[in-house]
Amino acid sequence: MKIIRSRRFTAERPWGALDIANMRGIATRLHWTDQPYRWHINDGEEVFAVLDGRVEMRYRESGVEHSTVLETGDVFYASPGTEHVAHPLGEARILVVESAGSV
Repeated sequence: MKIIRSRRFTAERPWGALDIANMRGIATRLHWTDQPYRWHINDGEEVFAVLDGRVEMRYRESGVEHSTVLETGDVFYASPGTEHVAHPLGEARILVVESAGSV
């Protein structure tokens, strides 16, 4: 059993993570960041939930770049093959659920 106070979580570096659970190959991690990630495509599906802060999510569909701002409580679902990059607007805490070992 664990209780995690996500608003208190910080990391020593951007995108530092706290591993919460690995459920039959599905990893759940809490990330803290104040810097953008990098463009990437996950090895499978990804659920990206903003727990604290705001994040500009940029993604490409059919080669066209799009952008949306995710507020606290918003969820972004990246289907397999979705190229995307997260740009926090200040500090952010993000819950990510994806295949263990995914990018």
